[in-house]
Amino acid sequence: MNLVVRALAAGMTAALALNGVAAAAGDSQPGTEMVRAQNPCAAKNPCAAKNPCAAQNPCAAKNPCAAAAKVDPKMVTRPAGTKLVLAGKGDLLTEGERLWKDPKLSTNGLSCYTCHQNNAAFKATFAKAYPHLVEMPKDRAGLKQVHIDEMVQLCMLIPMASKPLPWDSKELAALSAYSLQVQKTFKPGAAQPSATNPCATKNPCAAKNPCGAKNPCAAKNPCAPNK
Repeated sequence: MNLVVRALAAGMTAALALNGVAAAAGDSQPGTEMVRAQNPCAAKNPCAAKNPCAAQNPCAAKNPCAAAAKVDPKMVTRPAGTKLVLAGKGDLLTEGERLWKDPKLSTNGLSCYTCHQNNAAFKATFAKAYPHLVEMPKDRAGLKQVHIDEMVQLCMLIPMASKPLPWDSKELAALSAYSLQVQKTFKPGAAQPSATNPCATKNPCAAKNPCGAKNPCAAKNPCAPNK
């Protein structure tokens, strides 16, 4: 008798479970799915995991456009007594141009050329003779002025997310020499932002992009974390 009762109870439980599944499936109407799709917190919206505001995109914390931690000024300050490698100017410029376009110097696929093709992304102060005050070293490392090799070292750290080059290396001397060569062609106000430059105005890190202040991924939107 007990076996029969148990069997009947098990059958009723299974039937109720199947009815629950059917009811749940019946609740998922096309209109409901449309509402979910338009919901700013739904899976396929700008606040979802695979959108331009997600962790692995150009607006993420580890990219060249994001706010970064301060840099130890010792890492980008030329040690006393250091002299750049001396070589033929032609050789240095040739090697410097090659390195300028070499993304292998970085850990994120960027090169000097990525940001500065067609003289893009340079501040007007780039036209001044070195050493001089540069905004990025001042903001990130507290340096009042930098030499050209120190500026190269800072670019190795930010935005290329790499390590400084050895101070006595031919690579640093070549990049410094080529940077000065590029400086000769720079005219403040003439350069246009590069479309492929991650810090240019029309890219995912710019002010009017999906990660900007007035978009669904901004701080005051339904998908933002509660403070």
